[in-house]
Parts: sequence; C-alpha cells; structure tokens
Amino acid sequence: MPYRLFIPRGYDPLRKYPLVVWLHGGEGTGRDNLKQISSGNWTGSHIWVTPDNQAKYPCFVVAPQASEDVSWVTRDLTKPTGQLRMVPELIEKIEETYSIDAERVYVAGQSAGGFATWSIISERPDMFAAAVPICGGGDESKAATLVHTPIWAFHGEKDEAVPAERSRRMIAALQRAGGSPRYTEYAGADHVIWEKVFSEPELLPWVFAQRRHL
Repeated sequence: MPYRLFIPRGYDPLRKYPLVVWLHGGEGTGRDNLKQISSGNWTGSHIWVTPDNQAKYPCFVVAPQASEDVSWVTRDLTKPTGQLRMVPELIEKIEETYSIDAERVYVAGQSAGGFATWSIISERPDMFAAAVPICGGGDESKAATLVHTPIWAFHGEKDEAVPAERSRRMIAALQRAGGSPRYTEYAGADHVIWEKVFSEPELLPWVFAQRRHL
C-alpha cells in the first residue's frame, strides 16, 4: 500500500512524537502515492505540517493510499477492507522505526476516510488517542467500544453525498452508551466542509491534548 510519511524537521530520536494518520476521501484512491495528499485531500493532510503548527505541535503524519478497486470500507460503509486493516500494521512499523509516542496516535479522515475513521477506531479502540471523522458514519452497534475514545465529528447539514444523519446516529449511539463525543454540524453546508473543519481554532489544540492511557 503506498503511503506518504512526514518526519518533523530536526527529528530527535530521544524525544517521543505524536503520530497523525490521515485517511483520504474517495478522490484520493489509486496507486500514484499523490492523490491522498493533493487536490481535495490537501487541507486535511497538510494542516498538521505547516510551519506554525509544527512549531506548536511537532508530529509525524502518515497518509496511506487505498486502491481504487477496494477503498477503505465495505459496501455497507462500516466494515474495514483489507486495505484499512493494513493501516494498523503500518502504524506499528512506524512505531518500530521512529520514536513515536504510543499514547498520542491520532486518526482523521474525510468522506470515505470519515467512514474509515469510524471503522478503524471501532476495530482498534486500543490504538488511537483521538479521532476526527468528517462527513462519515459508522456501525452504531459498536458504539460501546468507543465510549473512552475522544471523538470530534463534523458534517454539513445539507450534505447530499453523505447525509448528516450518518454522523448524527453515531453521535447519538455514543451518547446512549455513555460516551461524550464532540459534534459540529455546519448549518446550510454541503459535503465539502474541509476548509471549515481545519480552520476551527480549537481543533488542533484539542487533538494534541488527548492521550491514550496505556
């Protein structure tokens, strides 16, 4: 599986670094190892690596690329495919190679990657310190496994590609199970809300404040 890895400038192997996993949307699929970090996936993959944000939150960022014929999740949009199941293996390889803080591994994704974000944290709630699913949805029956995972989900109210009801149902299921997820729904907004999401001033401080207690 192709992937891009950002290594912080001045990487010090004696220091522990957070790792952000970026799961691209549908237009990022392929084998060129580029589309997952370009075009509509530019903002979500690059917000973490701007000079200002790296100065505040030096971190690694990995952006794997799913193939066009498989993508991240099955047709019911909840179960992980073989492509998505390789992502935890990739994370473990990065942790073996670099000095990664296992308490601060984060995942974010949009659209198809939003579904993938819900799916991967449902499969591996032990791995991630926080998740940012954007315009996605998941398996509500697995909500109980996520009550201790910090989640901030986003959706556009008028999304015609992925109805906002998908996010609303996951948030409601988590709340019923005893979780306290954050949810932002942009009134009147459609599917393409990436710029709004990654302009939220509280988002990065919230993400990097989260820790998974091993």
